Amino acid sequence: MSLLVTAAQMRALDRETIETIGVPGVVLMESAGRGVVDVMARHYELARARVVVFCGPGNNGGDGYVVARHLAARGADVTVGLLGERDQIKGDAKIHLDACARSGVRVLDAPSAPLHRNDLAIDAVFGTGLTRPVGAGPARDILARLRAHRGPVIAVDVPSGMDADRGVIGPCVRADHTVTFAFAKLGLVGADALPMVGTLHVADIGIGEKLARERGVKSELLEESILSSLRLRDPAGHKGTHGHVLVVAGSRGKTGAALLCGTAVLRSGAGLCTVAMPPEAAAVVEGRVPELMIESLGPSGAVQALLAGKRAAAIGPGISRDDASRDRIRTLAHSELPLVVDADALNAVAADAALLPRRSSPTVLTPHPGEAARLLGLSTEAIQQDRVGSARALADRFGAVVVLKGARTIIAAPDGRLAVNPTGNPGLGTGGTGDVLTGCIAAALARLSPLDAYVAACAAVYLHGAAGDRAAAGRSQTGLLASDVIDALPHLLAPR
Repeated sequence: MSLLVTAAQMRALDRETIETIGVPGVVLMESAGRGVVDVMARHYELARARVVVFCGPGNNGGDGYVVARHLAARGADVTVGLLGERDQIKGDAKIHLDACARSGVRVLDAPSAPLHRNDLAIDAVFGTGLTRPVGAGPARDILARLRAHRGPVIAVDVPSGMDADRGVIGPCVRADHTVTFAFAKLGLVGADALPMVGTLHVADIGIGEKLARERGVKSELLEESILSSLRLRDPAGHKGTHGHVLVVAGSRGKTGAALLCGTAVLRSGAGLCTVAMPPEAAAVVEGRVPELMIESLGPSGAVQALLAGKRAAAIGPGISRDDASRDRIRTLAHSELPLVVDADALNAVAADAALLPRRSSPTVLTPHPGEAARLLGLSTEAIQQDRVGSARALADRFGAVVVLKGARTIIAAPDGRLAVNPTGNPGLGTGGTGDVLTGCIAAALARLSPLDAYVAACAAVYLHGAAGDRAAAGRSQTGLLASDVIDALPHLLAPR
């Protein structure tokens, strides 16, 4: 998995590399700018290309001067548009500005730098330093010119107008390519950032992953390798050793949620799945999916009798909002089974937090933004404005792994680990796909040993999104059904 860093973490890693390890800042800046040009050379013909590099007064501008010098060395016709006064440029950035000018690159005031229709435009205005929307003035005018430009735009480190931690915070450059340095920034991989970032590239500037992990970086962008643990199948195993999952789900009119969740459990590799639901619902679904075992739930103690022999449980898809459901949530919450809590089980917890005490057994909560808002007592808008912070707050409050659903689903653990999932597409925005995800997570909890609920949740979320991508590729995003996603799950689990 690829590391994700905050702006503060990146500054600290830069500082340690410079002050402790002894790599001069001017060398890091040189590596960064050269990395941008190396990426550009893979996508554009640079010799005789006409390029305008807009540079801010800080270190992002310094990276831009290096870009301009290397482009000129490759035969491009380069102009630097300098935002601010030239005598205000200090430190490493000034060293590279002077070198750029001595290389014969034209350096003009940014408003005077011509930008023609087919020019390559480089955004090196703000980088990771921006924390509030750009106000009226020359900088905003430059961003407007870059936004209106019809030729290719390449952003240096972070598109200007974006907070490196939170994503888009105001008028923002829309880049075709973004070349970020050392590690991707958290704000670059959120859903709102996708159309602004374009294709994301990470340039190596000599700051190693080992140092980042030693300094507490715990956020990652999930990759396909996370599925390796789910692809393992014991050749001497049987249905019992592959895990038995209990799903408490469904009610009158919502039996589909229970069937989708239970079927996803089996399609994700668990050996057995028992779906328990009220008698009136059980009578409707009996035999609909022959591989599922159906249990009719009578009195409140019925769930307790079903715990023996199970390796994980899930509750929530399609359940009623009644006292019996609350009793079932309480029973599972006080059991020792790894547990997934979803849908109306989460809404019951939001109304009565005592239903879900901090558990010693692994627990995974799977809220969508509205459910997360109810759990935290916030608005849905507040959740969406800070999805990373919201997921972490929920993980801390409940001592559970949290899967905050939506475009670019976030997985957060109480120990500070966090992952962003890159798989999935808008076709998953349809009824039942959340129930499928709950089944995927429950199966992963039952299958993985020794169990790390965070890793299990990460693997299941990636699997679910990748299955959605495969299903959409074979059909379309429009009209995709949750059952299409289920059908695609085994293809993603085939040995590689």
